[in-house]
Amino acid sequence: MTASLEAAARDALARLEWAGRRRQLTPTAPRDDRWLSRGGRVLVDFSSNDYLGLARDPALREAARAALDRYGAGAGASRLITGDHPLYGELERELAGLKGTGSAVVFGSGYLANIGIIGTLVDRHDLVLADKLNHACLADGAALSGARVLRYPHGDPDAVEARLARYRHRYRHCLLVTDGIFSMDGDRAPLAELAELARHYDAWLMTDDAHGLGVVGDGAGSTAAAGLDPGDVPLQMGTLSKAAGSYGGYLCASATVTEWVRNRARSFIYTTGLPPATVAASHAAIQRVRSDPALRTRPLALAQRLASALDRPPPESPILPLVFGDEAQALAAQQALAEEGLLIQAIRPPTVPKGSARLRITVRAPHTEADIDHLADTLGQALPASQPAEAP
Repeated sequence: MTASLEAAARDALARLEWAGRRRQLTPTAPRDDRWLSRGGRVLVDFSSNDYLGLARDPALREAARAALDRYGAGAGASRLITGDHPLYGELERELAGLKGTGSAVVFGSGYLANIGIIGTLVDRHDLVLADKLNHACLADGAALSGARVLRYPHGDPDAVEARLARYRHRYRHCLLVTDGIFSMDGDRAPLAELAELARHYDAWLMTDDAHGLGVVGDGAGSTAAAGLDPGDVPLQMGTLSKAAGSYGGYLCASATVTEWVRNRARSFIYTTGLPPATVAASHAAIQRVRSDPALRTRPLALAQRLASALDRPPPESPILPLVFGDEAQALAAQQALAEEGLLIQAIRPPTVPKGSARLRITVRAPHTEADIDHLADTLGQALPASQPAEAP
């Protein structure tokens, strides 16, 4: 048994190596909110999702320390047993206030949130329509739900309408699910058009706003950025591990829907609650987002500066992809930029579609204008001129 397991593992790793897709963990230590130590180098961080630089913010660290001293290191049990410490309610009220919804429910992570939410809302009697470029946890949540899943071409409302017209009447409920901002391309979903289709066909529109919270829509995310009311997107999911600088996932919805989720989502019921320090840090982060307009608008403003310097269209988010296609070229570009003191991670399949390996630039509030200009100059000098600079 052990021999066959080892042989299977070696074979799988060899195939990944041959395809240029084997990944290695790389110890990375933050030095401050701009710089990271990695592989013997000190690099400016253009890869993390800490868009607002809050992961090391003094207010978040102090909130976490106070919660650790008062409540201890762990929650001790699931939230429905004894793990629902008082900080949870404060965080959920703050999230609902930011999103403009009646309620919120916090999960252990964004992944746990999506597999729990979708599995609560739909089953084998129902239909899920999903964007082809949705994050993996949305795809997994849809698959685990048992519902019929139909994917549609990325960002294509006409394709959504065609599927709704053909299939909606065959199913009890329909969940229309999309990233609010797509993590690898940085573009926004066409939420106004999707919301109109959802109304017309009685579908429930759900967004994964992991990369929208705190950085678009005046901090409220992609629904607000699209000019929609909270009721137009009745299921707004997101994470606390990116712009909020902490950890966890959430759903903002009506009080009735969040109560349904608390009672039925397996990934909520059967997992230990988040550590109190983590919840306290998230609460401090959402308060900061709501109170600091200059902070929440800075990443997109800096991203627009970079795009202009690279002669690219204005971005819709702080994410800018440089698509190479070939995985070896993307890895070589990552190495060339590291030699110039810049950390920009190469992203390869299966995280992105085959033939679209890329550098994924994340512009963050702690960056200076000089950082942006240095990156623009370096991209022009360190990378071959023949490399494409547009996402597909």
